[in-house]
Amino acid sequence: MSSMAMIKDFLAQKRIAVVGVSHDPKDFSRGLFRTLQERGYYAIAVNPELGSIDGVPCFASLDDINPPVDGVLVMTPPSVTDDIVRQCAHLGIPRVWMYRAGGSGAVSPQAVEFCEEHGIKVIPGECPYMFFPQAGWFHSLHGFIKRISGGYL
Repeated sequence: MSSMAMIKDFLAQKRIAVVGVSHDPKDFSRGLFRTLQERGYYAIAVNPELGSIDGVPCFASLDDINPPVDGVLVMTPPSVTDDIVRQCAHLGIPRVWMYRAGGSGAVSPQAVEFCEEHGIKVIPGECPYMFFPQAGWFHSLHGFIKRISGGYL
């Protein structure tokens, strides 16, 4: 499956956990969480240090979410991502998106390999904003540049 097909498959799901949502309301992760909600996703926040985010419950781990989600957007340091993908395999969660805008983001080479070995569809990088219709000129431009440069197929 091509990268673009996996991205479309992930975004076609409606029940998505966002792991690593920040306590800071101005943090990028919070904005992305709100955008998912505004676009009709049932976004579920996961952060073991928070009880709620923007008035909705926040779960300590993926194990606490019932029923399980269709996909997990990981916005954690790479060292935490390794544990998250193991939880996904244990819970039978079939899709993982490791967020990255710059630097390594949430991407861990070990976590990517683990996903591939355990049949989890993995998107190792990119920002979901680039794939939302009418996401703003900056995100659209970034996505356009990635497409024409062959950054994803």
